[in-house]
Amino acid sequence: MEPATLLLAATFILGLLLLWPRDPEKMRMKRMMGELPGLPNFPILGSFLPYVFVTPEERWNLCVKLMKEYQPLIKFWVGPFPAIAITHPDFVETVLSDTKMIDKSEFYSLLHPWLGTGLLTSTGQKWHSHRKIITPTFHFKILENFVPIFAENCDVLVDKLKKEVGGKAFNVYHYISACTLDIICESAMGTSVNAQKDGNSEYITAVYELKHCLSERVSRPILLPNFIFNLTKWSKIQEKSLKVIHGFTKKVITQRKEEMMNETLHKATDNDVSLGQKKRVAFLDMLLEAAENGAEMTDEEIQEEVDTFMFEGHDTVTAAICFSIFLLGLHPDIQDRVYQELEDIFQDSGRSPSLRDLQNMKYLDMVIKEALRLYPSVIAVARTNVHDFELGPHKIPAGVNVIIPMFIFHLDPNIFPNPTKFNPDNFLPENTVNRHPYAYVPFSAGSRNCIGQKFAMLEVKMVLSSILRHYEVRSVDRMEDLVLMLEMIVESKHGFRICVNPRKSNTMI
Repeated sequence: MEPATLLLAATFILGLLLLWPRDPEKMRMKRMMGELPGLPNFPILGSFLPYVFVTPEERWNLCVKLMKEYQPLIKFWVGPFPAIAITHPDFVETVLSDTKMIDKSEFYSLLHPWLGTGLLTSTGQKWHSHRKIITPTFHFKILENFVPIFAENCDVLVDKLKKEVGGKAFNVYHYISACTLDIICESAMGTSVNAQKDGNSEYITAVYELKHCLSERVSRPILLPNFIFNLTKWSKIQEKSLKVIHGFTKKVITQRKEEMMNETLHKATDNDVSLGQKKRVAFLDMLLEAAENGAEMTDEEIQEEVDTFMFEGHDTVTAAICFSIFLLGLHPDIQDRVYQELEDIFQDSGRSPSLRDLQNMKYLDMVIKEALRLYPSVIAVARTNVHDFELGPHKIPAGVNVIIPMFIFHLDPNIFPNPTKFNPDNFLPENTVNRHPYAYVPFSAGSRNCIGQKFAMLEVKMVLSSILRHYEVRSVDRMEDLVLMLEMIVESKHGFRICVNPRKSNTMI
């Protein structure tokens, strides 16, 4: 950041801090925060002063070190914003099961320019009504409609990987990211952006640039206030990217509405439409139909939900797939067990998986869950508590950002023996039956759990099974070699380097 901008930002924040003590509620909060274990509060940057000039990967290591040192509860300040992080299942249950504590942390406001107040970021009556409208669209009968979309795009992925067979190690991330972007665009909007075949489209570029802007902002607390962020180059990049993304979404919504008015499809029975027997139905179509049938959703709100589905269903799924591939590539014995399960299901046939096939991939399901335990796609979820409450011996004041870092408490040795070892057997029925229900929450939990988790798990299964039916995967790097970064999701700085070789008796390669 330019010196003049930094000086102006510092002056602005310092002014806010000088006004802070005049508010009795904030004085009370500050006093109660002072009684909690954790980090000191420095002027301007809060607890982050010692970490301003470190790299994202160094920041990750520092966060892990500090949270482990203070667990199960650590208090800290992000600039003027008070926060705590909790790592005990009982504490996590208290927060996520509280029906009054459904407000997302104020840090989620960083997503408002992109997502508005869609299901991820909204609260109150709007969240309740939209959740009620959207929940039926993720029923298994509806999800079955998306399986052919998964399969077709996975066929493209398998074909794209042919050029890597028998060659040097390559970063599989770019292949997976393009595939999941194609899947989510077609599933959400009913249109393809052909990311796997044409990675240079304006829309694809805008998506990646916008996510990079958000990652930069999350990793630099000085950029959190809009007043400061708007003075940087990242603000201009974000504005340009949003214009492209929102323009694309609005155009698709307009086109789909026109199609709905002109097609005779919607004169068919409700059952025909809901099961997609006469036409492939996208998430957008179901929202438009709901609005047509009386649901109170404006075009702007529909756009927010489509954009939210796009945001939540791309990078998170990509990360889950990549870490799963990486771990399977390190453990040939586990990969062989997955392949044997696939052989038992498909019997050497080249057919695409059905919904039932995906549901029958029990061991692969355990593998994915274990990958999400070690490397949860979303590093943390956060709430803003609206009332004072207690966590064990600690009294937490209202207005504090409560952060639940899955990347820490999923590694509790009291719950998962040898917690850093990749062991899918952690999710055998006999090993989960008595486990604390809030000891493992990769998709959050409670009333604001991830509404699309079944969609995501089916997609991850489809991509992994498609790859493993055709290729044997070997990872080049070890787990200790990964350089993880504290971004919006868990990321590997250098990607995921693997080698692939064809499976025996594979007629499709």
